[in-house]
Amino acid sequence: MRLSRYLLPLLRENPAEAQIVSHRLMLRAGLVRQTAAGIYSWLPLGLRVLRRIEQIVREEQDRAGALELLMPTIQPADLWRQSGRYEAYGKEMLRIQDRHDREMLYGPTNEEVITAIVRDTIKSYRDLPRNLYHIQWKFRDEVRPRFGVMRGRDFLMKDAYSFDLDKAGARRAYEKMFVAYLRSFARMGLKALPMAADTGPIGGDLSHEFIILAETGESAVFVHRDLVELDVLSESIDFEGDLKPVIERWTGRYAATDEKHDAARFAAEVPPEARIEARGIEVGHIFYFGTKYSEPMGAVVTGPDGSTVALEMGSYGIGVSRLVGAIIEASHDDNGIIWPDAVAPFQVGLVNLKPGDSAVDQACEKLYAGLEAAGIDVLYDDQDERAGAKFAGMDLIGLPWQLHVGPRGVAKGVVELKRRATGLREELALDQVIARFRA
Repeated sequence: MRLSRYLLPLLRENPAEAQIVSHRLMLRAGLVRQTAAGIYSWLPLGLRVLRRIEQIVREEQDRAGALELLMPTIQPADLWRQSGRYEAYGKEMLRIQDRHDREMLYGPTNEEVITAIVRDTIKSYRDLPRNLYHIQWKFRDEVRPRFGVMRGRDFLMKDAYSFDLDKAGARRAYEKMFVAYLRSFARMGLKALPMAADTGPIGGDLSHEFIILAETGESAVFVHRDLVELDVLSESIDFEGDLKPVIERWTGRYAATDEKHDAARFAAEVPPEARIEARGIEVGHIFYFGTKYSEPMGAVVTGPDGSTVALEMGSYGIGVSRLVGAIIEASHDDNGIIWPDAVAPFQVGLVNLKPGDSAVDQACEKLYAGLEAAGIDVLYDDQDERAGAKFAGMDLIGLPWQLHVGPRGVAKGVVELKRRATGLREELALDQVIARFRA
């Protein structure tokens, strides 16, 4: 993509309304623009990051055996009355009426809708288990939306819902999602630590939230260092096999947010040299809640013995849009964003240091065509700007690699390659660039 044809409105100064790093950088780097309080439009660069995160989540849900569907954003109030949650949910629910004066709502979550779908389509134990998910926009009318996409009103979420015949099956579904979440966050370059959590308005008696460590996190966290050093991607995961050993490795050491922290237990169980006290950001939450929704809504099946059985359920959420802000909170420096490779909007920023110079223009065009032909996402800065402004802009948007092409280098047959995360630079022969990124 040529920057001269792209919509990338960079800001030199920090916006006054932005209170945390991710909000400031998302506005300055042209990822989003506020449409209303807590509601954002995603500009092209931000949307590319959102889609990359979404795809990782989708691949890991599919790998764990979940099936994708798509449910509506607008839901009938009658469904929520069936579960008993319509009046109980509170003012975070945006209640509306259609032209026929029917009571509707903008969905803050989808337990009721998915339970109705399964109730109307699955009648026998032979059709179980099922885990159904979608990636859809939600709305929760926060009393004080703040921190950009970290606590907005309009947000993109992956929510999955499992349906099983008995508690053992439901626990098995929970274990699959637990491991799928570990893998999803690790693939995004994040270290997400599972911590036992309250179930809140979702309900149930088993819940974990996944917390990434970040200096600006909303919660205090207390964790054993061994957990931070675990690497789930180094393990071979068989989702149809026994997942308990994996889960025990991730839950066998102390980890708690301030809400669940037990100072005496932390001191007793964790040696001083292994204690980590930090801040954390929640990026995912999983719940097992049994028959909380299936019983009042009549989601039952015929069991093997002919009896009627209420389905055992769980739900599993990942804040896809929230993750964009969380990744920035965990990965930035004074100059801007540092995107992990897997979620970066482009892999390479190609910088023409002297547009109008025929040799430099020719070298850039050749590199640009070659990178695109090799399947490398490249953002080509072909604008007529000062070199310093171009360097600052590339650092701000945080692409993993930068290629600096100028007259002196071209005369020697080389370009400068910079790794954004480390700042390390090296000279690379023009004819070796494509091969370097193919490797």
